[in-house]
Amino acid sequence: TTAQKIGQLASRHFEAHCSQPAQLVEVFGIQDPGMATAIIQRTQEKLSREAVEDFRIDFEDGFGVRPEAEEDETAIFAAKELAAAWQEGVMSPFSGIRIKSLGEETKLRSLRTLDIFLTQLVESTGRNIPDGFVVTLPKITCLSQVEVFVEALQALEVALGLPQQTLKFEIMVETAQSIIAEDGRALIPDMIRAGQGRCTGAHFGTYDYTAGMNITANYQAMDHPSCDFAREMMKVTLAGTGVQISDGATNIMPVALYKEPQDAAEEKANKEAIQAAMRLSYDHIRHSLKQGIYQGWDLHPGQIPVRYIALYAFFLEGLEPAQTRLRNFMDHAAKATLAGDVFDDAATGQGLLNYFLRALGCGAITKDQVTTTGLTEAEIATRSFLQIIKGRQG
Repeated sequence: TTAQKIGQLASRHFEAHCSQPAQLVEVFGIQDPGMATAIIQRTQEKLSREAVEDFRIDFEDGFGVRPEAEEDETAIFAAKELAAAWQEGVMSPFSGIRIKSLGEETKLRSLRTLDIFLTQLVESTGRNIPDGFVVTLPKITCLSQVEVFVEALQALEVALGLPQQTLKFEIMVETAQSIIAEDGRALIPDMIRAGQGRCTGAHFGTYDYTAGMNITANYQAMDHPSCDFAREMMKVTLAGTGVQISDGATNIMPVALYKEPQDAAEEKANKEAIQAAMRLSYDHIRHSLKQGIYQGWDLHPGQIPVRYIALYAFFLEGLEPAQTRLRNFMDHAAKATLAGDVFDDAATGQGLLNYFLRALGCGAITKDQVTTTGLTEAEIATRSFLQIIKGRQG
């Protein structure tokens, strides 16, 4: 029931700290009353329906170095709990585990945990793997780690009687070596090919990456220029592969400094600390959105409502001009048109369509707000501006 508990805590944090228009002004600078009301309503609905979309059981940094027997026992326990959540219909739509690195120090422990967890999961579910389940491979430093990992997944499928290609995985890009190999090649395409169709996602690891780039703790942040470079490399090398990209997390938690404040000064300090952490998370998410990365990690229930507020604000504030520009495209079919002081061409048309697809996908807008542009639901479903134009010309 972890996903439900996190959702309840996220809702409680939302109600206390960012559920009023005045709070959105104070914390995030969202001034428009109408937009603030829409953001609050959408966030409340999302938190009550599905606060946690994707959840990882962490056997890496979050679990730390434990005695061998303890990790064995925890892997069995966690697999049983995930199986129970799946059977009871209370797990998040996407789920998985993050194992330790396949580097020299932890490779045997990593594969042992993977084996124990999957063996118990299959036993507890009656030879099933839940839909949307993946294994996250962290701290990749060479291609052979991915190759060995895929061999392990193949061997486990055989041993556990699972159909081929059942076990999927995602990579974490958090070392310099996973960006550029020692011979100067971009390594990510090789890792995807080594995955043999099993790799579904790539996650950026902000803090391991910046530490590896000799960046001091004070400047290890999501919006550091070094992180921007790594994310752009991920986007370029993964373009067209179907592998989804996720950004990292903000590691400053929105929590009070004093558990039981004794006076007004401590209460004020608590409020300021929570708001500062929320604002930082909001700014980091906005930074990712501007770079075209629409997914990311959260580490604390209080960060979850901030993610939805940032998403909805990002799309709603650009809604009216985007509607106008896309409506002009629809009116003039394949011809470029001038809307205000921005000259649009067909590539920008696809960019505008992408905006609406993303906004619709995350729940920031409704289909009615898209169809005001002149698009039909069937046209929206094509996801291709060129197909829409060709259809209209036909």
